[in-house]
Amino acid sequence: MIVSESFVIADWTDRGDRPGQPIAGLHLHRSDDEAWIVLEGQLGFRIGDEEREVPAGKSILVTRGTPHSYWNPSSEPARYLLVMTPRIHQLIKALHAGDRSDFARIFEEHDSELFE
Repeated sequence: MIVSESFVIADWTDRGDRPGQPIAGLHLHRSDDEAWIVLEGQLGFRIGDEEREVPAGKSILVTRGTPHSYWNPSSEPARYLLVMTPRIHQLIKALHAGDRSDFARIFEEHDSELFE
């Protein structure tokens, strides 16, 4: 992981053990952009009303205020870099440490909104 004052880059892998299931449910960040660079496998995205698959070697940007979710559409692993702001990084850390029943509140505390 690379952490600076203005961005964080995390190297993550989804094992492919839940094909088509959300890695992150539909949500938005009011003040922060977020980008994914797919290194291996593929990821599916819903950005606004549009769905698309992003294969290895490609990237995608979600701008602030845009509802989005993503998933691994395959039973094969998907490895990717997530480029995010420090606020999104703190949100993810809080979600991993929190209880699912608190997720909506945690999103709100990080200037974000959870829809599903």
